[in-house]
Amino acid sequence: MQPQTSMAPAARRGLLPGLADPVNDAQTTFRAALRALAHPGQVEQITAEAGVPAGLSPAMTALLLTLVDGDTPLWLPEQVSDDVVAFLRFHCGCPIVPSPSLARFAAVPRGCRAPALSACHPGDPAYPDQSTTLLIEVDKLAADGADQDVVTLSGPGIQTRRALSVAGLPEGFWREWRLNQQRFPLGVDVFLTQGRRLCGLPRTTRVEN
Repeated sequence: MQPQTSMAPAARRGLLPGLADPVNDAQTTFRAALRALAHPGQVEQITAEAGVPAGLSPAMTALLLTLVDGDTPLWLPEQVSDDVVAFLRFHCGCPIVPSPSLARFAAVPRGCRAPALSACHPGDPAYPDQSTTLLIEVDKLAADGADQDVVTLSGPGIQTRRALSVAGLPEGFWREWRLNQQRFPLGVDVFLTQGRRLCGLPRTTRVEN
């Protein structure tokens, strides 16, 4: 985990600050990410405070500041602004790569085009954990079953079944997800974010509808 730089150097460069409390905010965000993957479809709240560049959300910003560092290549869609790229390069020190197949993390802010899951790195049999983790900002994210945007999830970390209401995913995402799940132990893990909300979809999770 990359220690965050101080706010003063960022301010001098005209950049937004990183995590307000680098150690505690990174720890709480990391624990929320672990809970989200351990309990797929369960919605977590991100409490970390940080500068949020236009185009990112508080949850996606905190995740990137916590998980990405100089040893974790990052892919971003071409629609992402130069301000976002500069913010992440300064605070994370991460290399920006031209293809999601080269990335450990790929981040898709709202309104940007997400890569196909098959275009991301699935890991290899010896190191399945070296796959791409994909972060996608969605329009709605809630752990309920109240409307037409609901999917039913099952698998490890879910006692029986869990309903997840999510809108704004790329077209055909759940079809791709079924193929991704069948590739286990290879495959892509996904975090969905919306505002301060976070949900994990590890590659072991099955979608039933």
